[in-house]
Amino acid sequence: MGDDAAVYRVRDDLALVQSVDFFPPVVDDPFAFGAIAAANAVSDIYAMGGHPLLALNIACFPAELDKSILVRILQGAERIAAEAPFTIVGGHTIEDDEPKFGMAVTGLVEPGKFVTNHGARPGDDLVLTKPLGSGLITTAVKQDRALPGQEADAIALMMALNRDPADAMVEVGVHACTDVTGFGLLGHLRNICANSGVRARLRLSAIPLLDGVWELAARGTVPGGTGRNLEYLEPYVEWAPALPQDARVVLADPQTSGGLLIAVPRDHTQQLLEELLRRGTPCAAVIGSVTEGTPGQMLVEP
Repeated sequence: MGDDAAVYRVRDDLALVQSVDFFPPVVDDPFAFGAIAAANAVSDIYAMGGHPLLALNIACFPAELDKSILVRILQGAERIAAEAPFTIVGGHTIEDDEPKFGMAVTGLVEPGKFVTNHGARPGDDLVLTKPLGSGLITTAVKQDRALPGQEADAIALMMALNRDPADAMVEVGVHACTDVTGFGLLGHLRNICANSGVRARLRLSAIPLLDGVWELAARGTVPGGTGRNLEYLEPYVEWAPALPQDARVVLADPQTSGGLLIAVPRDHTQQLLEELLRRGTPCAAVIGSVTEGTPGQMLVEP
């Protein structure tokens, strides 16, 4: 339940922030996979309120595959590096049975101004900056069960950097942040609550989703990681009786390169929402609040 990245103070006015992440393909297109993996890796730096500086590529690649595929993966990552921007200074590749790609990223942050997942306080609002559903959609694509347009929507969302919402939260001033990735929304919120010694309430109707996600959940097009997430979360979540059963699947859906989940003082919420909208973030939704209660517990209401 540690923070999204490590922070190392270099001097009184400068600190390094570092993280690493890599995984197998979540989409078929090599360029999109490289871009998504890079956006996902650098997201941990943004979640801490930092700015990326350097990155090292980490690649696993089967010997029998055409090397042009690896080139396209690296080109996708380079596109994200140019957009952020940060510099890819090298990396390492090994042979493996399954392709995998990601990055070790180093960024900069000012000591005392970085954001952790430990500072949420009762009364804070919880704000989400990307809709959920990428795990359900990428699973549906693999099973040839995706609805029209879903794959393109999910790819565009996963390639979107968390740079602008990170800048907005640092400017406004927030209490805590994490990015929503493999543990799903509830898993990452659980970390904030446990580390901060607080409880949370979520409103299902306020949580933004990609189009068609409810239909995929109803069909049973569910990633394998969802079940593991729900098993872990069982002691920590109270589900209101009126909730649909599929809400569990949606809120535990493992995300790739998901949005930021921010705990913001209520008197700063409107300013944060305005800044997020001004910067064109995928969404700016108040999805719940932080309350007093048993640390790490969560209540999900309609």
